[in-house]
Amino acid sequence: MSDLALRFPANPIIRPSDVIPSRPDMEVTCVLNPGAFRFQGRTGLLLRIAERPVQEAGWVSTPVLNPAQPGGIEIVRYRVADCDDASDPRVFTHRGKAYLTTLSHLRLAWSDDGVRFSTDPAPSLMGEGPLESFGIEDCRVTRIGDTYHLHFTAVSDAGFGVGYITTSDWKTYQRHGVILPPPNKDFALFPEKIDGYYYALHRPTHDSLGGPYIWISRSPDLLHWGDHHCVARPRPGAWDSQKIGGGAEPIKTEKGWLEIYHGVARDSQYCLGLLLFDLHDPRKLLARSELPIMKPTAPYELTGFLGNVVFTNGHTVHGDEITLYYGASDEVVCGATLSLKQLLSTLETP
Repeated sequence: MSDLALRFPANPIIRPSDVIPSRPDMEVTCVLNPGAFRFQGRTGLLLRIAERPVQEAGWVSTPVLNPAQPGGIEIVRYRVADCDDASDPRVFTHRGKAYLTTLSHLRLAWSDDGVRFSTDPAPSLMGEGPLESFGIEDCRVTRIGDTYHLHFTAVSDAGFGVGYITTSDWKTYQRHGVILPPPNKDFALFPEKIDGYYYALHRPTHDSLGGPYIWISRSPDLLHWGDHHCVARPRPGAWDSQKIGGGAEPIKTEKGWLEIYHGVARDSQYCLGLLLFDLHDPRKLLARSELPIMKPTAPYELTGFLGNVVFTNGHTVHGDEITLYYGASDEVVCGATLSLKQLLSTLETP
């Protein structure tokens, strides 16, 4: 199968240089992995903005949320030679304690045509409390009625869990706390009730028995989740052999609920594929991509903060056209379009 995504000619559509840092002593390192939605005739993106202090040779420094410090941020700074491991651009360890190399917040960007975006000058949502002290990341946005449901990764030294916020106007926000504790992420909410329940995909992950698998759970009220089922696992020798995770909300089609998910191979390449779930019982997996529908091929997808990556948790749908918004190389935001009919035609039974 060839790559099915038609990339925007204007890619990347948002770069770190397009975003004003939240503080004058910080720099925007990455802008990535946006949630996507429509509001009052415009396309909105809820961007993940990753920031850090300007780095000095021989040192590694990173911000951590700490309300006891001036401005609510503490700068942690160590010599690289004193770190246990500083080889990963995303995380380092010092005396057995792990830190992210950046602090992420969420920021809105708006567009009239879905291609040219202007970013808000200030953060829309920052981490709050001890379970978000390392920031908030990779928000999925699902509209049910007049309410937008925001599910994101809440990161702290306790691990990464699923945080939950709602809004109806994109100006005021109601926080509901961490609804799934660490380790869990990649929470994708179905956009309507099914047989009286809300359903969501998510990915609990740990380092012992089991692994980075996609699960499904249901809830009567969007706060309490149970009836957990593992629905998809990495496949040995395939493009998704190392780990997998859900993307944005599943898309309702005549054939079932279509989910665009990411998979990682042994060479750490991030690609996108499809899962198809039963319309009436989404715990049943009907079909799965044998080959990826999108893989890193463009220069901005192959090199960057973390190269060889395409990752999505946001899209809009209009008829047969899916407009996919994605992070490339963990550094820039890009767009592409796909045909819903063509995607469904590629699926094979698992």
